Amino acid sequence: MIAKYQRTSTMVQHGERFTTDKGIYDLVLFDKGISGTLPFAERPQGAKVLQMVKEGKIKELVVCEIRDIGRNTRDTINTLGTLEDAGVIVTIQNLGNLRSLVNGEKNPAYTLIITTLASIYQMELENTRFRCKMGLENYLAKGGKLGRKNGTRESLKTFLQKPKSVAITSLLQKNKSVRDIAGRLGVSATLVVKVRRALLETGAMVES
Repeated sequence: MIAKYQRTSTMVQHGERFTTDKGIYDLVLFDKGISGTLPFAERPQGAKVLQMVKEGKIKELVVCEIRDIGRNTRDTINTLGTLEDAGVIVTIQNLGNLRSLVNGEKNPAYTLIITTLASIYQMELENTRFRCKMGLENYLAKGGKLGRKNGTRESLKTFLQKPKSVAITSLLQKNKSVRDIAGRLGVSATLVVKVRRALLETGAMVES
């Protein structure tokens, strides 16, 4: 089956091609009023496309332009990768009907575009990380502090009064090991250690 997928960002855009394409392709799917930034799998018709691809019903998917797949570089790459893994031929009309496969072989021009997209995504990721790092350093340089604000930390007394903490305390006082307590009560070893530290801090338990 050859399917055509189309998307418009707003409900006001009518997507005239949708009506025209109905007589050309086996199936035409139209996501109207869907932002290109929304992951393809989360769009009503996008999700339908992927489900049909999974079921082996779509052999070729035609899109007017690559941004119909997505404007988020990472999501676009992932979606195209899913289609490629399923053996689906992707045709991009505004690039001269560029096809992902030609005579059963990968199209070098198409591969170049996907590689370029991957590079752009990597650059975007690195730029985002750099901006976050610089923003954090600037915040700290101006006296900003990380961590919880004063008064938001749960008091040790309240913590030790919780049912699980009480049960852990009882076994700790009987000199049971962290692993033994975690196994008996079905809690994490981290929680047992946290209770032990709280007990030591409050003086309710002394280091043996």
